[in-house]
Amino acid sequence: MIKTVFMGTPEFACSILSTLIEMDNVEVIGVVSQPDKKVGRKQVLQMTPVKQLALKHGLEVFQPESIKTDYQTLLNWNPDLVVTCAYGQMIPKAVLEAFRYGCINVHASLLPKYRGGSPIHTSILQGETETGVTIMRMVLKMDAGEMYHVRKVTIDPEDTTETLHDKLMICGSLALKESLQGICDGSIKGIPQDESQVTYAWNITKEQELIGFDEDYETTVNHIRGLISWPVGYSYLEGKKVKLHGVARTDRTSCLEDGTILGLSKEGLDVALKGKVLAITSLQIEGKGKVTAKEFMNGAGRNMIGKRFSGEKK
Repeated sequence: MIKTVFMGTPEFACSILSTLIEMDNVEVIGVVSQPDKKVGRKQVLQMTPVKQLALKHGLEVFQPESIKTDYQTLLNWNPDLVVTCAYGQMIPKAVLEAFRYGCINVHASLLPKYRGGSPIHTSILQGETETGVTIMRMVLKMDAGEMYHVRKVTIDPEDTTETLHDKLMICGSLALKESLQGICDGSIKGIPQDESQVTYAWNITKEQELIGFDEDYETTVNHIRGLISWPVGYSYLEGKKVKLHGVARTDRTSCLEDGTILGLSKEGLDVALKGKVLAITSLQIEGKGKVTAKEFMNGAGRNMIGKRFSGEKK
């Protein structure tokens, strides 16, 4: 039995914790997660998804403000192995070198591509057609350790970060099941990453959320779908902020100015862009709820034909 501590925070990491709990050769003896945070207008203290799952299974949870300096509880647990997935803090050397089988990480990209905190978003934003999960050894440098196992998934043209996230949750669980025993018994050897091929997926910035309808067609479509369903990209329409919750490609053309609303089609709200037409399928005007394109055109959108989405608040 491999005594294991899991470290993770968001929903994506829950699938990995669930997998560890279900494995016959693993005993999860503790869980480390980020501190609880206050959310919403009422600032209600909310447990992380991983903490909620851990407590459901009766597991002890440790939530240090900074694992860099506050790690004695983890050392005291003295596991054979630490498994991390989307934990959100850099793990210190004292932890990385403390345990029998070390620390391994489940990372949602095909390393060395897209090291960092937003690999799922970035793979969509960059128009990738393939991604996957890499099981790797944790080292002091971010996502730079030897790779033990890789499992790939296809990114479909209609995928959003939300749908790809769900695919990769399944992929990550399978990859861990396929490799954990071999990593511990030494039958699976680590392969160094090619540093010349390294790219990064930095956390999404506020500036990246703005969609100006001034980039090329595919870049704009990827930009919108890469921010669904979090943090959701936005544009401006008649001086109001409009979040774009859904997008579809069409085969139609238009010679009108980029960002111009053409009307409603079976795909959604048609918008001219670079001689083509894309369709916004779902949107949300500031202060209002999310609606379908049809609902929008039956309400506030009925007077918007000929108006333009823009990256500037006018």
